[in-house]
Amino acid sequence: MDIAFLVPAPFTTISGGYLYDRRIVEGLRAQGHRVEVVELHGRHPLPDDLATAETAAVLGRIPDATRIVIDGLGLPAFAPLAEDLARRHAVGLIHHPTSLEHGLPEPALQALRAAETALFPRLARCIVPSTETAKDLATRFGVAADRIGVVEPGTDPAPRSKGSGGPGCAILSIGLLVPRKGHDVLLRTLGRLTDLDWTLTIVGGAHDRVYADGLVALVEELGLQRRVTFAGEVPPDGLEPFWETADLFALATWHEGYGMVAAEALARGVPLAITAGGAIAQVVPMEAGVISPPGDTVSLGKAMRRAIFDTDLRAEMAEAAWQAGQKLPRWDDRATAFAAEIGKAV
Repeated sequence: MDIAFLVPAPFTTISGGYLYDRRIVEGLRAQGHRVEVVELHGRHPLPDDLATAETAAVLGRIPDATRIVIDGLGLPAFAPLAEDLARRHAVGLIHHPTSLEHGLPEPALQALRAAETALFPRLARCIVPSTETAKDLATRFGVAADRIGVVEPGTDPAPRSKGSGGPGCAILSIGLLVPRKGHDVLLRTLGRLTDLDWTLTIVGGAHDRVYADGLVALVEELGLQRRVTFAGEVPPDGLEPFWETADLFALATWHEGYGMVAAEALARGVPLAITAGGAIAQVVPMEAGVISPPGDTVSLGKAMRRAIFDTDLRAEMAEAAWQAGQKLPRWDDRATAFAAEIGKAV
């Protein structure tokens, strides 16, 4: 197939969604498909004038015989072109609906909800990373079930994490510094557990500078400066040292379309402490970690207290995580599944 893969610039952005995109493009090309990555400029997902003006020009340049795949982060900019997308049998890759993003002002959420409600049902195919996101598209956005295909992310074979060796519990959290990831919830939770021996390393780029600065201020407010480290943005191939010494992975997310970083923790045998925001709780078996409601610092604190203090329990969860991780899908077959979904876009 000839495929045009449309995604907000830059394609090299470090996030779970962009990693998924890059691995799928890499896999499709390896199978002989001709894939052109078209970077969309301007502001996304809340499009500015540049983003909106560019969409028509981009569509006009793509030959009729080329299959069109649009990353969901860029789809709202195509709202005025819904009929053109329908005519071209365009496919949407919806990591999670942008209108479910936590922390955006209500007018912005309403605008995104209107755009996605108008667009999603008009697409020939919606590819999502989980059955939970598939349910969201059907129930919240009116997408016919037979137009939704699930292609879960893959994992690579990875060495089992050794842990820090103690004393104390080395907690690792990986995720963009944006409100949806709930780093503030995690910090407030751990602020209740200062009688225990733990450290926290947060890996992630400051995509929301105001929120990121607020996290630094929150660490100071809670008196956690000696326990918490912000490692900043780290490329995927630079994460190995962090995983190798992690005793517990934690993410207090409000919503995940899948939870790729949780799958990565499982693949390395790291036990988890997470909140059940979106599909992530489906990725993590109960015996491999502790799971609490989103935003509930009391519940998460009680769960993390035992995971931090009880090293025997943590060892049991680590073994369960390792066993579950070896059964996860691998990247080498994800492109095959993705290409099959594109082929259903008629």
